[in-house]
Amino acid sequence: MALGGGTFLFHNKVLPGAYINFVSKTRPYAEVADRGYGAMMLALDWGPSGEVFRVDVDEFQKNCQDYFGYDFGHPKMKGLRDLFKHLKTGQFYRLNSDGEKASNDYGKAKYAGIRGNDLGVSVQSDPDATSAFIVTTYITTNDVRKVVDKQTAVSKASDLVDNAYVEFKKNANLVATAYTAFTGGTNGSVVTSKNYQDGLEFLEPYYFNILGYVGSDETIKNLLIAFTSRVRNFTGAKCQLVCHGKKGVNNEGVISILNTVTDQGEDPTSAVYWTVGSEASCNINESLSNRRYDGEFTINTKYKQFELEQAIKDGMFMFHNVSDPVGGNVQGEVRVLKDINTFTEFTKEKNQDFALNQVIRVLDNWAIDAGRTFNKMYLGKVQNDADGRRALWGDLVYLGEQYQRVRAIQNFDDKDIEIPTQGDNKEDVIVNVNIQPTVAMEKLYMTVIVE
Repeated sequence: MALGGGTFLFHNKVLPGAYINFVSKTRPYAEVADRGYGAMMLALDWGPSGEVFRVDVDEFQKNCQDYFGYDFGHPKMKGLRDLFKHLKTGQFYRLNSDGEKASNDYGKAKYAGIRGNDLGVSVQSDPDATSAFIVTTYITTNDVRKVVDKQTAVSKASDLVDNAYVEFKKNANLVATAYTAFTGGTNGSVVTSKNYQDGLEFLEPYYFNILGYVGSDETIKNLLIAFTSRVRNFTGAKCQLVCHGKKGVNNEGVISILNTVTDQGEDPTSAVYWTVGSEASCNINESLSNRRYDGEFTINTKYKQFELEQAIKDGMFMFHNVSDPVGGNVQGEVRVLKDINTFTEFTKEKNQDFALNQVIRVLDNWAIDAGRTFNKMYLGKVQNDADGRRALWGDLVYLGEQYQRVRAIQNFDDKDIEIPTQGDNKEDVIVNVNIQPTVAMEKLYMTVIVE
């Protein structure tokens, strides 16, 4: 008879033998959530409808025409170029989702929108294949027609493979044709607040640091502010909203820009694009205060000193002009005045620190990181006893040490996190945490004593 063996939970085996458990040596666990994720709902001439689509910065630079209908250098991409100056990943929802797809005898546009009217297809005899055709897809921009797809040795329409722009009609009759334009593409009806409501439902499950709104509609601003407050306070989604010109919000989750864009033909609220990308990608150990605006729009910075001071008191995010005559820069550069949000009514529970976006970044990331640690490693997996709670304490201390290592917090000691205790219910864990977010220097007060 064989000896006993295997693993054990209790020391209650009957047969002689070796019972061996393999376990990992306990080590601290902490995972810091990445930043650089922004979300925007936009009215577009091209692109997916009825869904959220993700575009990373490298994809935007290389293939933005596939997603948005225009190449990287097109004037209609100006706002998105500003957005992706610093954004890592964008989550997008197309607001105008009820448009028509352009089409011709050979196919229809992949997406609805007026950009589809710039597509066209040619069918030519293939000199290298008997009774076969070359089918070429074109897109026209500023009267320049470019090839975006070419398929050779096509004997019948059912052989055609859909490309990034055209869904071919598999039952079409292929006839040699120089060029056939697509027609009938529309952007759909006027965008309303209902479209934004629909977009928020689609966006809510996704992770993003900043939600942006380019526009001046007060109803939509209020809708987005209410959404931001709800997800921050009730679902644990720690994001902020960037909008334009909204005063008196008094909410650390809302960043409101006062400056307007003065470029002819551009939306005056377009400074939102750059701010969304920059705020989303700003690390927890950084501030946007004094950050140089390196986008493409002309931002109005003609504000007097007292107006800038009042704007800060009102919780408005401002750009201003900074010159350096000593260094030879007399024209100056456009820079962020102070990286703040709209929170202005300070209390003992929430002081002026909560108006600083760097503080909010630290607190939001801590909520995300501590929550993910608990959900991934402890929820439903670790017993709520002294040993289990001590392990949770160790991971939270380790997380605090990681934050202090990158100088996101300061003066951290393991005593700043109390040993967790059991709550009123057996499954509840109670823990109190003290952290001191670090912020960047902004003011220098110096006294020079001359002897």
